[in-house]
Amino acid sequence: MNWKSFIAGAVTGLIGGYCLRKVLEEKVPLSGEKILADVKEAFKREGSIDGSWMQMKPEDYQKHALKTKIYRGGIMRTRDGERQQFEFIADAYTGSVLDVYPI
Repeated sequence: MNWKSFIAGAVTGLIGGYCLRKVLEEKVPLSGEKILADVKEAFKREGSIDGSWMQMKPEDYQKHALKTKIYRGGIMRTRDGERQQFEFIADAYTGSVLDVYPI
C-alpha cells in the first residue's frame, strides 16, 4: 500500500465520520406515547384518570423569542364527583411539560 491510498482513505474516513456526527446530532422528537405516559403518571399520583389523548404529530410553537416543537394532549379525571379536564403542552425534544390548564 502506498501513502497516497492511505491518505485518501484516511481523509474519506474523516469526512464520513464528520457527516455522520452531524446527522446524529440533529434533534429528533421524543415519542408522543412516552410523553403521554409520563404526564399520566404524574396525574395518577393525585388520583385515577378517566381518559387521555395526545396529538402524535409535533407542531411548531413560539412564545416570545423561544421556538420549539410541542405535543398537545389532555387528561380527564373525576374528583369529588366532578369531571375535570386538563390540556397540556409538552416540549417534543425534552418531554418537559410547558403548561397545564383546565378546559
